[in-house]
Amino acid sequence: MKSEEQAAMTELRLSYRYIKEHPWVVTAVNGFLSAYFMEQPGFRVLRHFDELESGMHVWICEVPSAMKMTTLLGRLQADIPPCRYSQTTTEPTNRLQYVVDALDQH
Repeated sequence: MKSEEQAAMTELRLSYRYIKEHPWVVTAVNGFLSAYFMEQPGFRVLRHFDELESGMHVWICEVPSAMKMTTLLGRLQADIPPCRYSQTTTEPTNRLQYVVDALDQH
């Protein structure tokens, strides 16, 4: 693997609503991302914080260009309570953002 391989900064976020319904999921995601780091060369968690304004937990990850975040999210969904995720882009940085949220109650 080349050390020059391009990596994208990507955010993984857990919504306040999802965390409120399943408080243990923050610890589960931390463990999952640590294991994923060991398995996928080039994947790194650069920062994890609790965003006070939104109540979300945020992981800023460095993701190799050849890696698909949807694969990571699919595997993560198998380990945590039922959820949905959406993809957006943050405004000033143009960083991809994946928000994991509780399923809508109908």
